[in-house]
Amino acid sequence: MYAIIETGGKQYKAEEGEMLQIEQLDIEEGEEVAFAKVLAFSNDEGFKAGQPYLEGVVVKGRVVENARDEKIVVFKYKPKKNYRKKQGHRQPYSKVIIDEINVT
Repeated sequence: MYAIIETGGKQYKAEEGEMLQIEQLDIEEGEEVAFAKVLAFSNDEGFKAGQPYLEGVVVKGRVVENARDEKIVVFKYKPKKNYRKKQGHRQPYSKVIIDEINVT
């Protein structure tokens, strides 16, 4: 059984017991989170897709960690023009473990 959820402007495939690294949520570590924007759902009975979201399907999980990803170095330059620009970026994320997928 799995569900396709939308959060942070991105789509993720969520299965029970799976760990997801998603865009950072404003929720403390250890707290529960519910994803109501479910795009699709599949189980033994078949596949259902929403237009755009499914009603009655909620994915529940728990925030395990709020952190920042590895540093990405962005280096721009133009040859022979003495133009060099170096930037770094660390993307914040939340690790969420999926506890259950509720279907009503």
